[in-house]
Amino acid sequence: MTTVTSELPICAEKGALPPALLIGCLVLCVINASLLQSGLTAHWWLFDENGLGIPTDFVNVWSAGRLVLDGHPALAYDWDIQKQVQVAVLGQSYEGNFAWHYPPPFLFVAAALAHFPYATAYVGWAAISFVPYLAAMRAIVGRNFGYLLAAAFPVVFTNTLVGQNGFLTASLIGGTLVLMPRWPILSGICLGLLSYKPQYGLLFPLVLIAASQWRVFFTAAVVAILLAASSWLAFGTESWQAFFQWLPMFNKAFLVEGRAPWGKMQSIFALTRYFGGPESFAWMLQWIMSGMVAILLAWMWRSRVSYSLKAASLATGALLITPYLFLYDAMVLAIAVAFLVRIGLDEGFARHELPAFGLVAVLLMIYPLLGAPTGFAATLVVAALIGCRVGPWWRARALLPVAAGPAA
Repeated sequence: MTTVTSELPICAEKGALPPALLIGCLVLCVINASLLQSGLTAHWWLFDENGLGIPTDFVNVWSAGRLVLDGHPALAYDWDIQKQVQVAVLGQSYEGNFAWHYPPPFLFVAAALAHFPYATAYVGWAAISFVPYLAAMRAIVGRNFGYLLAAAFPVVFTNTLVGQNGFLTASLIGGTLVLMPRWPILSGICLGLLSYKPQYGLLFPLVLIAASQWRVFFTAAVVAILLAASSWLAFGTESWQAFFQWLPMFNKAFLVEGRAPWGKMQSIFALTRYFGGPESFAWMLQWIMSGMVAILLAWMWRSRVSYSLKAASLATGALLITPYLFLYDAMVLAIAVAFLVRIGLDEGFARHELPAFGLVAVLLMIYPLLGAPTGFAATLVVAALIGCRVGPWWRARALLPVAAGPAA
């Protein structure tokens, strides 16, 4: 038997929590809390200085739910009707659209939230969805520091500010990965629920097949089918027809016309368009990156690389392969970071890892100042950290046939 040892220079003992990491997370938690409190008192969160609702992403969730409760679920996909409901609840109009584009199963969540007043639902959604995210991060890290790491992640502020579903997406991906080794059925349930955002589940079938995780695979498929069937029974065929009818218009608006500034999306596709690259070139780069990520992940999940590295790579890869990625969904990057922190606590942190974590935090925090795809850069930094961990294992493995030769 050949033991593969790390070649990385270690800056902290195994099991020890580096003081710099603890202090950095405490500072980030204070920043997140302060920004939210300032947003409320300075009237750039929830309500403006006139007491009117601030137009932001959550309004499409509440408005879709309101249309469901009024008996018109299919109309949630109609941009004009959606906006009418949104203007009514906000008390003011705005330029552009906050369009509803989720598959019909997510209407269950929207309808539940629309039972409550808009502001209550807004804050409640952020608070309730934060709980499973906290639980997933604690389970991944394996100690209570996971709670602090979860609350410190810079995108926590962004996701809460706009009332988005980044916490839910991160918790489902995190739950899928942390439950897979011991509770594959529960893991599959989490993955099946992720079908509300199918673009982040594209890599999972590939790696599940590569790793022969059949119980996770089939459980996820059954859950996704049951969700689709339930939404069809609850909201009718018209809701699914409306979803597919309006989806091309949504894709055209955001991936062709760039109605949302390209700097808002955190992908190689958006980065190329942000710097003026043609659409065809942007798609070429996106497809090349997606193909490379898929091949590397299939190899990793068939290899004997540690499970934590496999999980971190899959969470990171899920972000790299989609062109449509806003900053709030970079919450998923917290899952990858949590697995890397777990490895650091178990094996010791390499000297470059803590500064790299700091760089990730800075890149995510400066997005509002630059309006550029800095979240994509942060994802690449995390991918590089994973590569640095996999590198020594791969080099040692490559030497095994040579070392075994004389003994054969």
